[in-house]
Amino acid sequence: MSENIKSEILTTDGVPLKESLKKSERKNKIRAILLVAPLLIFIFFTFVVPIGSMLTRSTDDSYINKVFPKTFKVYKKWDRQGLPPEEIYAAMFLEVKNASGFEIGKASTRMNYAKSGWKSMIKKSKRKFKKIGEDEGPFKDKMIKVDKKWGNPEYWLALGVMVDPTTYEYYLNSFDKKYDSEKNIIDQPEERRIYLKTWIKTFKVSILVTLFCLILGYPISYLLATLPLKYSNLLMICVLLPFWTSLLVRIVVWMVILQQKGVFNNLMVISGLIADENRWQLMYNQTGTIIVMTQILLPFMVLPLYSVMKTISPNYMRAALNLGASPLHAFWKIYMPNSVPGISAGGMLVFVIAIGYFITPELVGGKDGQMIGNWIGYHLKTTLNWGLSAALGGILLIIMTVLYWIYNKLVGIENIKLG
Repeated sequence: MSENIKSEILTTDGVPLKESLKKSERKNKIRAILLVAPLLIFIFFTFVVPIGSMLTRSTDDSYINKVFPKTFKVYKKWDRQGLPPEEIYAAMFLEVKNASGFEIGKASTRMNYAKSGWKSMIKKSKRKFKKIGEDEGPFKDKMIKVDKKWGNPEYWLALGVMVDPTTYEYYLNSFDKKYDSEKNIIDQPEERRIYLKTWIKTFKVSILVTLFCLILGYPISYLLATLPLKYSNLLMICVLLPFWTSLLVRIVVWMVILQQKGVFNNLMVISGLIADENRWQLMYNQTGTIIVMTQILLPFMVLPLYSVMKTISPNYMRAALNLGASPLHAFWKIYMPNSVPGISAGGMLVFVIAIGYFITPELVGGKDGQMIGNWIGYHLKTTLNWGLSAALGGILLIIMTVLYWIYNKLVGIENIKLG
């Protein structure tokens, strides 16, 4: 009887209470979705779509197949011995002649990545082919007469890596590998092996910068957490001051300080620590990159550490000291383990930012201090090899995802504290 009465409880407007509660919850969910919808849409178009486009571009080789469909169709039947047959020459002639300037420009740029010289040969040939009629075949000798490179088997063999609309060549190039004409993976020529060394250098610099930020940031964070409020606030202003200064201005200041005739070397000479002719080279090398990046990224280590240290009760250390532990032993056994979440969060944050850094190595690194981010920028702006840039960026994304997964397994992402 009581259950029937309970099920028939109504609200003031005569609607069953259970139905009214469900309706209210539904409205709250819709309101919550509408509140976060602008953010989700913004993230989708500014984060998900660009990353998806980048990953797609890193394996996409379909455009050249659209420009030269007949050529690649007959190319697949070729045995790759000597020069190709007349059928391939004829297909290439007709498609080069009839394609638009934009299509030829974009396709020849892609062909030039596989074998240098394709772009100039295609552009020159397109102008000359206008004087040759489509019914004036055979075209093989005529094409070789226009440009001798048409008679070089190496150029035709280079097309073999572009036969399929999907390619992993850009990822292979990122590790100094490439496809041969039979699509076997081989090493790049010695003079073109630059990316593997750059990856090693990038990891080395990122690890050293993270380590130096931890060495410098840990005592600063400890002081911030333990000093009286008025002193800790003053120190916090000093930590945050770089955020109020332009990054470019800070880098230029470091360039003035670190150059051979700069402030630091002048002080060392004046103090007699080094001779004038033995001034240290701290600019345009890896050393300068590490110094400047450490100063720039130091706040990203200090803030997570400080947020964790602030929650560590001083009573823990007092209790350890009262029980007979030495200050060093108490610090190592009590304080340090409690600060691990801050160390891991700060270390991960600094390393992830450092591994993709661009502007500092570009300005102060010189040839020795270049990192993988500089090659991404170079291919985007100079060579226009967006496929290789996308592949390098995709590898960075994979590395960061793996680091996130490792961090989540070892520490737990729910324990991360950034401020």
